[in-house]
Amino acid sequence: MVLEVNLISARTAWQGSYLEHKMADAYFNECAYCELNTNDFNKLGINEGDSLKVTTDYGEVVVYAKINDDNPDKLGHIPMGPWSNAVLNPETHGCGMPGFKGVPAIIEPTDDKPLDLKSLIRSYCE
Repeated sequence: MVLEVNLISARTAWQGSYLEHKMADAYFNECAYCELNTNDFNKLGINEGDSLKVTTDYGEVVVYAKINDDNPDKLGHIPMGPWSNAVLNPETHGCGMPGFKGVPAIIEPTDDKPLDLKSLIRSYCE
């Protein structure tokens, strides 16, 4: 099963609190997930903590699934950081910041696990 979503990214309070500690497990735990609501979880047949592959025209990334019932149907949210950057439009339109909202994405369950930060960055060089 796959789900087409509108992908957004934003800074979260917890993700922002670990900006000075990006190599810490806590930063990984606060950034390497995608929030979907319960309806979308049911459509995908997944549970919280399962792995998801998120694919856009800009790349793909594996993250953990997290429930957020404040999200409307077919809205995925990955906190701002290296995992979201892997699938967001890198175009900055001259302002130095990419667009963090409204990226069409395909989400599907996977048996793969999210890469830690070093491995994720290393994958950009391959």
